[in-house]
Formats: sequence, C-alpha cells, structure tokens
Amino acid sequence: MVDLTTTYMGLTLKNPIVPSASPLSKSVSDIVRLAENGAAAVTMYSLFEEQIDMEALAQHHFLEQGSYSYAEALTYFPQTIEYNRGPEEYLDLIRQAKAAVDIPIIASLNGVTPGGWIGYARMMEQAGADAIECNVYLIPTRLDQDAAAIENIYLEVLKAVKATVKVPVAMKLSPFFSSLPNMAYRLDRAGADALVLFNRFYQPDLDIEELTVAPNLILSQSTELRLPLRWIAILYGHIKASLALTTGVHTAEDIVKAIMAGADVANVASVLLAQGVEKIPELLSGLQHWMEMHEYESVSQMKGALSQRSCPEPAAFERANYMKVLRSWSQTFLP
Repeated sequence: MVDLTTTYMGLTLKNPIVPSASPLSKSVSDIVRLAENGAAAVTMYSLFEEQIDMEALAQHHFLEQGSYSYAEALTYFPQTIEYNRGPEEYLDLIRQAKAAVDIPIIASLNGVTPGGWIGYARMMEQAGADAIECNVYLIPTRLDQDAAAIENIYLEVLKAVKATVKVPVAMKLSPFFSSLPNMAYRLDRAGADALVLFNRFYQPDLDIEELTVAPNLILSQSTELRLPLRWIAILYGHIKASLALTTGVHTAEDIVKAIMAGADVANVASVLLAQGVEKIPELLSGLQHWMEMHEYESVSQMKGALSQRSCPEPAAFERANYMKVLRSWSQTFLP
C-alpha cells in the first residue's frame, strides 16, 4: 500500500487533495461530504474585505441613523458571490465545521489593503481555523502605481496577518509579477508558511447589446495546469514555504504532475463543481494506481522529482524550451 500522506504548512495531511475556496464549502453538510469522500483538508470560501467593511458601515449607520443616508450608494457595491455569508456567519461555519469533521479547516481572507478586516484573521483562528489563506485579489489599474507598490501590498498584508495569528498563513498569488521568484523569496522571508499558485482571475465579458459588463464564470481545464506547474517546478527547493498548486487539476495524472513538480498539495475545485465531490475517491484511486504501477512507495518520494533542480534538462523550464516548442510544431505540422 502506497503512502499518500503529505505535509502542508506543517499540517500532516492524509493525502494531497485539498478542495480550494469555492461554493463547495458553503455549508457544514457540504464540508462533511468533502471529508467523507476523502478530502485531506478544506479551504473555505473567501470572506471578502468588502463584506467586513460593509458590516462595519451597517453598524455605523444604525448608530448614526438619521444623520445621513447612503442607501442609494450601496446599490453600487458589487454583489459578492451568492454563497458568501456575512462575517459572523462565516465564523460560526468554521466552529461548526471543526466540530463535524476531523480534517484541517483552512479559512480564506480576500482583500487588498492592510486594514481592520485583517483583524478577522484572529477571529478565524479563535473559531478553530487550522490555517489562514490570504487571497490578495488585486487588479492594478492606477497609472501612477508601480510594481514595487503592488508587491509591497502583498508583503504588508502578510506581515499584518502573521502578527495577528499563530496558525500557519498561506499567500495565494497571481502569476503576473515581473519577477515571481523574487516575490516568492520575499514572501518566504517575511514568514509565509505556504504559497498557493495561482489565483485565477475571472475575466468579465462585454454585453454589446445591453452595453454592460457581464460576469462570465468559466471553469478551468487541465491545460491551465501548465502555468502553475512550471513555476512550482522552478521554485521547489529554493524557498522554505510549502507550495500548493491550484488551477487546472482535473485528473489523477494532474495530481501526479503537481507533486512531481514540487507541490505539497493539489487544490481542486472546477472538477468537483462539474462532476461532484464523488470525484475525489476516483482521483485518489487513480493516484494510488499510478504510484503502484511506477513503483513509488510514497508521495514524499515523488515530490520534486521533475522540479527544475531535479530535472535532467532544467533548461526545459526556461527560454530554451520556447525555441524547442516552436521547432517541434513546425516539424510536426508543416508539409
């Protein structure tokens, strides 16, 4: 029997499959189903900075009722995903989930500015969260804001949360840094217990008939695995923080690739949303079968086997591979 256990942020997990933040964790019963089907841990859906700020505004409104009105302005506040609850309900869900399952519960905070919302990290810890994932969902739009300013926001958020809690803290990153290795190194030095690669920004569409911006959620595909796979393979062995691969994990083979690149866990969401949480046992069975067929005894034995530092052809992760890919396409498809 192969050993599927892995260590993530210092947490010992029975296998590397961790459902990522999504509607899959909207209720205790859903979290129980994830655990019963074999999830090693669950990252809860995100509590947004805007939700916390709105709750504070609402409290202030009732305290100052009649002094001013801002009800119309609130209609411009974008509705967060409907499965999201308010801050207090979120904390209650953590408590109930911890009482209902015996796997780690990772709370998720989504924000962009160091501020009062970060205080909820401590409340999440007090509610029983085993770790905190900080999802800094930031789209730079200001022309006067340079790359260093953007990077500092991530560092400030991390330092503020680390100063607030004792449980492990993960940073969920975008792939758009000018120098991702340097950003990873700085976050690692600042105390990040894990880096989650990558945040999948949802691109809006345009409704040209209604002249509006239209939300358009498209689930990931396995081909999207390649971007985080590449960067995890490059970072593995160079930083102390754990590495989680997210986006594009749909099959047991995808999980094998994630581990062999150097990931400690593979986050899954789209495949479970599309096919149901009953997909987890199939993924686990497939992972175990692949390991037995290739004579791997444990996940730890596989980890990083195809990372840049272990790969017999490390340049394949760099510019040389660009030329090879173009040459192979020409040789394959041109007459």
